[in-house]
Amino acid sequence: MKVAVVTVGDELLAGRTTDTNATWLCERLDDRGVSVERVTTVPDRVGDIARVVNEYRAEYDAVIVTGGLGPTHDDLTMEGVAAALGRPVEEHDAALAWLEENGYARDDLASGTAALPAGARALHNEVGVAPGAVLEGIYVLPGVPSEMQAMFETVADEFAGTATYRETVVADEPESALLDRIADLRDRFDVAVGSYPGESVRLELTSTDEATVEKAATWLRERVESPDGER
Repeated sequence: MKVAVVTVGDELLAGRTTDTNATWLCERLDDRGVSVERVTTVPDRVGDIARVVNEYRAEYDAVIVTGGLGPTHDDLTMEGVAAALGRPVEEHDAALAWLEENGYARDDLASGTAALPAGARALHNEVGVAPGAVLEGIYVLPGVPSEMQAMFETVADEFAGTATYRETVVADEPESALLDRIADLRDRFDVAVGSYPGESVRLELTSTDEATVEKAATWLRERVESPDGER
């Protein structure tokens, strides 16, 4: 399964808010064997949201959109998703009924709180107020991290792929000095290798076969200088 993640918010693009939602979603999806192919941040503009969602829904199995839910003037995500699909936004009876059943009086809710794209399945917000939505492979979640995480867990089983196994090897050598051994590793084992330099070089080995990645990691550890000075 291949997925794109779209985060919405002017505050993200201005650097006033750190986009922890994308990181959290990528980790959770990776744990489920799902391949995240794109992570994109767009401003609070209907046209930008619609354009990106429309492009990604044609390319990927699912699109997860976070942020911009609610009744305020800059909460435009539902409108953008609806525009991408050529649907109107309308009050969702099931979403409104759930809110009323959970202590929110209809007269006290701001206008537009339960407005979703026509035909959407409502995702109830167990932590906050504004509901999310699912339609045509597009999952719309809140931007508040606690709300987003709780809501994602209600649909997590709808995201599945091939399990991926990972091993980490740390090398106390320059990255450039490791190139031949990395090439040899790839020739010997069916694993993907990511190289992340820092104070030491972290080599991430991944494979869909657990035994293969374990053997590859053992082989590599025997051939690199570790931070403790041992091979």
